[in-house]
Amino acid sequence: MTTEEQNGQELDNLVEITMEAEPELVEMCRDMGAQTEEAKAIYMTSRRIASKLVGDDSPQGRVRQRCMISTGDPEVAEIMRFKNDPIKAGVEAIKNGAPIFVDINMVKAGVTKKGHDCPVICVLDEDKDAQTAHKYGITRTAAGFLNCRDRLEGAIVAIGNAPSAAFAVCRMIDHGIKPALVIGTPVGFVNSAESKEEVRKRDIPSITCVGTRGGTPIAVACVNEIVAIKRDEETCD
Repeated sequence: MTTEEQNGQELDNLVEITMEAEPELVEMCRDMGAQTEEAKAIYMTSRRIASKLVGDDSPQGRVRQRCMISTGDPEVAEIMRFKNDPIKAGVEAIKNGAPIFVDINMVKAGVTKKGHDCPVICVLDEDKDAQTAHKYGITRTAAGFLNCRDRLEGAIVAIGNAPSAAFAVCRMIDHGIKPALVIGTPVGFVNSAESKEEVRKRDIPSITCVGTRGGTPIAVACVNEIVAIKRDEETCD
């Protein structure tokens, strides 16, 4: 037996299917991240459960579903807030290839690479040596967004971690910079709830959540579901 055959046999012994793939579920699945039959079955089963809890007769319902699935927490659906038709604004921005600015690399890594042509930019890369952060004594995420101020007009902003970044974006909005959509779901006990409330006070399309809960999974879920809605709209055209 060759080394390659031995490795293949070892792999065969380690593989385990965790869920039987119902053909109906596999056929129904349109999620761009689910590539195999098992992945499609898991995804669609999750969507069915979430659909029973919050419904899926609206774009907002679809986003709530995905946020629930990403966190495993049905209560997340109750804390989501949508202002100024944000899903429509996000879909249009993605159709136009608008850049997506995110606060940390975890959010960037989670955003789907399929179904859109939008560049995804982590603002930490815009202040690599932390010069702006050190100059003003602010966080690197806030500094990164400030360094991107000339590119935020008409862009999508997705903040899943840093309240300071949300505050920075709010200040720029107050000075006339208008992103197409702000997704603000920073998490934590310091300024998280307050920063999201500030986002909701601005007259822009936004998706936020209430309180200290939030995080990367929710921000990513919002972006990816908007991409999916955009794809479905194009398929129906």
